[in-house]
Amino acid sequence: MQRESMLQNVRERKQPWDIAVIGGGATGVGVAVDVAARGLDVVLVEAHDFGKGTSSRSTKLVHGGVRYLEQGNVPLVMSALKERGLLRRNAPHLVHDLAFVVPHYSWWEAPFYGIGLKLYDLLAGKYGFGASKLLTKEETLERLPALEPEELRGGVVYYDGQFDDARLLIHLAMTAADHGATLVNYCVATGLLRDADGYVNGLTARDEETGEELNIEARIVVNATGVFTDSVRRMADPEAEPLVVTSQGIHLVFDRSFLRSDTALMVPRTSDGRVLFVIPWHGHAVAGTTDTPVDAPSLEPRALDEEIEFILETAARYLTRPPTRADVLSVYVGLRPLVKGDGKTSALSRDHIIHVDTSGLLTITGGKWTTYRHMAEDCVDHAITLGRLRDEECTTKNLRIHGYLENSSSLGEMEVYGSDAEAIEGLAKDHASLGAQLHPDLPYIGAEIVWGARAEMARTVEDALARRTRALFLNADAAVAMAPAVARLLAGELGKDEAWIAAQVKAFRELAEQYKVA
Repeated sequence: MQRESMLQNVRERKQPWDIAVIGGGATGVGVAVDVAARGLDVVLVEAHDFGKGTSSRSTKLVHGGVRYLEQGNVPLVMSALKERGLLRRNAPHLVHDLAFVVPHYSWWEAPFYGIGLKLYDLLAGKYGFGASKLLTKEETLERLPALEPEELRGGVVYYDGQFDDARLLIHLAMTAADHGATLVNYCVATGLLRDADGYVNGLTARDEETGEELNIEARIVVNATGVFTDSVRRMADPEAEPLVVTSQGIHLVFDRSFLRSDTALMVPRTSDGRVLFVIPWHGHAVAGTTDTPVDAPSLEPRALDEEIEFILETAARYLTRPPTRADVLSVYVGLRPLVKGDGKTSALSRDHIIHVDTSGLLTITGGKWTTYRHMAEDCVDHAITLGRLRDEECTTKNLRIHGYLENSSSLGEMEVYGSDAEAIEGLAKDHASLGAQLHPDLPYIGAEIVWGARAEMARTVEDALARRTRALFLNADAAVAMAPAVARLLAGELGKDEAWIAAQVKAFRELAEQYKVA
């Protein structure tokens, strides 16, 4: 997957694409995979890097959503549980079972949550990950030794899925490319093209690296831009009524010692009505999340002090070692695109919607990471009808995602690359300097940076340290220390000079400040 060859595909295209997609997050890339797997022609443009926004900033869970069950949204939960099972089957190198414990500190919690989680098991049907069961106090502490024991009565264990969101997204982009899709990052959609009747029949875009202007004709244009949905819709209709409201959720990352377990903690009811997770992830502990309404979306949302304090205070009630601000290795913030409605953002539906403007622009928004495949299938079915395209059946239920590898756990930290791990290890073997860790606190090696540039369209230090590896999300200080070496490796691959290296390191250091808690 190389950017220049992708751009060349766009330049040389003589006839309209079947479908053009704006947006390179989970929804847009999912659509590209679906279209390409059906044998149709698809081009995708992303203004920044794949997954720059919401899709790299999740709670790292592939789940049905226990909270949505409590809200009574059984269809969403059933759909998500089925998709969870399909995703584990199609990407076993990136999606794994994870045990969660819900601790009980009051007598009524055991039957209340026990019954609810049995229903969760039931709704999963043949896609279940394991049966929930009640635990004694001793069994609960055995699974979660860092849990506060005072007044603990017991717990319930249940099973859900965990994944690396940005790594899955990159492998989905590679899957789309493997099936003939053209995808270009750092290529911003600047406007929409129209036919003689005023219907949208393509888009204009600009290559952000060179300033080159591109005209992309397509029979259908799909707007899959998440929290930026309405700004794209206003390209077609400046008076378009908003479809989306935005809320933000933050996550704090700590050293693994705060959890001391491969089991996750789930607090089912916090003071703001959400659930709190503390989960093991890449050798660290991730705690989240919050739900704070946001007036306008931004590319780099910032954590509010009250959000940080909320997570610290809530986690402190349940952990024997209360985390403090000084213990936070990184804080990352994600924005949720929620379908507009009345009431609190935490109560808004996570269902997706498909909307067709009078101009013919097809928008898909809402939803959640777990249901990206089903969303894409729904979207492409609509696009085929709307664009009068060749009617091909969806094949993604059984489509193996790039890197597919069974029994990949033996790869250790390289597991997230699946079948590509062999090539990366080969780089490290051929060039000893690429086999060395870039920082003692994180497992990443130089070969991963080189691979990211050669095969995964990494263009900047941020791409390499935030999304191709997860260094910035795990330990902001360590990521900053890695930046000069990473910039030099990228410069060698991309043909950049010393001025580029200095500018990249400076830009990354400034960005990383937002991932630190003062």
